Amino acid sequence: MPELPEVETTKTSLLPLLQQRVQIVEVRESRLRWPIPEDISRLNGQRLIGLQRRSKYILAEFEQDQMLWHLGMSGSFRLATAQDELRKHDHLMIGFEDGTQLRYHDPRRFGCILWLNEESQNKLLNPLGPEPLGDEFNADYLYQKLKNKQVGIKIAMMDNHVVVGVGNIYATESLFNLGIHPAQPASSLSKKQIVQLVDEIKRILKSAIDLGGSTLRDFTNAVGENGYFQQTLLAYGRAGEMCVQCETPLENLKLGQRASVFCPQCQPLKRIKV
Repeated sequence: MPELPEVETTKTSLLPLLQQRVQIVEVRESRLRWPIPEDISRLNGQRLIGLQRRSKYILAEFEQDQMLWHLGMSGSFRLATAQDELRKHDHLMIGFEDGTQLRYHDPRRFGCILWLNEESQNKLLNPLGPEPLGDEFNADYLYQKLKNKQVGIKIAMMDNHVVVGVGNIYATESLFNLGIHPAQPASSLSKKQIVQLVDEIKRILKSAIDLGGSTLRDFTNAVGENGYFQQTLLAYGRAGEMCVQCETPLENLKLGQRASVFCPQCQPLKRIKV
């Protein structure tokens, strides 16, 4: 699943569309997580005037309307031309005045293309926690959010009500670098550990964005460029391989239905504040 750095990278790759006017909208397959709006053709004639990211959503602002785009499990945007061959699972095409076509591709159909209105704002955006790279996400905030949570710290960090966008890859790497076991109860972290965790999450995410995200399966940005952060991974996806720090075999456990790779030597499980 594309995580925050991949979504940020995708958003940045769409910036050449800004100030372009929509000339055609074609829905080839409306079935996604929710159906593509039947009235999406009202984008015709509108300029795209803004692109922002909130959590893993891309917020596209047109002259009269705003849209909410989510890549789901396997979604991707691609900038193409009319001469480029359409692919199976290309669900939506938005054509712009310079001849560029924005195509949304989603084999598993868990993504969404919705109007950003009061209903979607209340349902999808308002419940979200702070952005991990913003000032609101700090050690004082996180300490208060975690002090009564008995779930494993990795589960807590992947809870979008606590902080958005810290997905499996980046939570795994942050905890490995700090020597914190992914199943350590969130409430057992000391204030010092929480300060370190906030700093490390920000560092990891900034580094991933700088490297274009992680291409582990088929992620590319909208102009077909791969991400390179996966080349720096020390724990995620390396179960059974030797720890780069102590040469102990890395182990894997399931937390919240997600694989959690860790080093049993470098990340001992502790249940009290240290």
